[in-house]
Amino acid sequence: MVATLVKLRLLVLRNSFRRSTSQLVAVIIGALYGLAGLLVVLGGLLALSLAPAQVATTVVVLGGSAAVLGWAVFPLLLSGVEQTLDAAHLAVYPIPLRPLMLGMLLSGAVGVAGAATTIAGIGTALPWLRSPGVALIAAVTGVLGAATCIVVSRAVTSVASGLASGRRFREASGLLILVPLILAGPIVIGITRGLRSSADALPGVAAGLGWSPLGAAWAVPGAVAAGDVTGAALRLLIALATFALLWMVWRWGLARSLVTPARASSRVRAPGKSGLFGVLPGTPAGAIAARCLTYWFRDPRYLRQLLVVPLLPAVMWFYSSLNHSTGYLFAAGPVVAFALGIGMIADVSFDSTAFALHVSKAVPGRADRWGRASALLIFAVPAVALIGVGAAAVRDDWLPAPGLLGLSFGILLSGVAVCSVTSARFVFPVPEPGDNPFRSRPGANISLLGPTFAAWGVIAVLCLPEIALLVVSLVTRQAVWGWLGLAVGVVLGAVFLVLGVRLGGRVLDGRAPELLLQLRKDG
Repeated sequence: MVATLVKLRLLVLRNSFRRSTSQLVAVIIGALYGLAGLLVVLGGLLALSLAPAQVATTVVVLGGSAAVLGWAVFPLLLSGVEQTLDAAHLAVYPIPLRPLMLGMLLSGAVGVAGAATTIAGIGTALPWLRSPGVALIAAVTGVLGAATCIVVSRAVTSVASGLASGRRFREASGLLILVPLILAGPIVIGITRGLRSSADALPGVAAGLGWSPLGAAWAVPGAVAAGDVTGAALRLLIALATFALLWMVWRWGLARSLVTPARASSRVRAPGKSGLFGVLPGTPAGAIAARCLTYWFRDPRYLRQLLVVPLLPAVMWFYSSLNHSTGYLFAAGPVVAFALGIGMIADVSFDSTAFALHVSKAVPGRADRWGRASALLIFAVPAVALIGVGAAAVRDDWLPAPGLLGLSFGILLSGVAVCSVTSARFVFPVPEPGDNPFRSRPGANISLLGPTFAAWGVIAVLCLPEIALLVVSLVTRQAVWGWLGLAVGVVLGAVFLVLGVRLGGRVLDGRAPELLLQLRKDG
């Protein structure tokens, strides 16, 4: 049974190479990135063989502890990502619990992340190449550490299965991923500076982690190399006890989920106000605008795009303060305008099979385009204006403000115009409604590259007049050019918006049945 489960996991992995060309390219690119990262880790471990034993122990313990912690945390954040050997999928089969757990453990080890962690764990023997006995012990404890990573992931997943089945948990956990991704630059800089200022404290931190469940397995070889056999034995006991405890927790959670599989809860709302549908005009475009505006503030797939509005200015302010330059902060307005404008590129794809309502009711394409564009512009225009004015106020430099606002409005309106056409022409593989907003199918990102880059190029060409006027204003230091750029950005952007909506409406009228068919195939 264990071999069957492992074969099933390998079969799924092999079938991922037999899909469409774009999916195959995505898998290959992902594998190359993973292989490159693994080679960097192994190269660093090999370089540690030339370093003092204390340095090698510190680096390995800190890195191993971070790996165990990451494997414990990421299953909660990525709860919406599909798992091949999920308990919910196997509950209907009479598989004994022990073979099932062994099969799931080994299947985790042959997955991409599991295999990389296992190889890196065995690679912790490289710093001890000059002491073959210690290197052999490090290889064994590295396997134990990698197994602990996989088991802690399974234990956390099984215990949290009831909570993770709830839609709101999946939505919130998915959105939480985006915050550290956007703030990755400031976080990395802050950690780097902290490590530089407290480098002397790292050996003490590693020593403490070596006696904890996170780092005990990784600290055994260092203790043996230092001649502390008793300490090494005690650390090994802590590592084995940690693995045994996690195994029992996983067994309890898995047994519970197999007997009583988690079910997503639902609730019925009492009749009440019609919300935005009672505020916006009672026309096809108004109804679509009300629905899309509701999506923007309630659907996590849209909310992840809204997170850039407060986070990107914060990142720009950080870099501006770090480099004592106003350029970063003033760029926040155009960058946010671009991120919001391009956000409509997969709008129809997010509708999924609900787009059938548009087709069955014969909604005019122009009404559909105006409704979606209006929903975005209702909040995007004030947000972009506030960021532009706020940047000038913070820096107390009002000369660039008109030109930057003109460029921001031009980018926003031109982006909506371009996306009004592309979203009527192309359908992309996107997360299903209710899924983790970061769930994606192999090849999804590759299929987005072509239309996205083309849209970027068109937007850049459409905004050339605003860019030129902004440059002239900054070079000559004359505000009149900035005000002219503001007028051009608003007027020219509005013209492009009208043209884009009309053209997109015509494309949608002709392609609506094909889009629906493609959405059903991708769903």
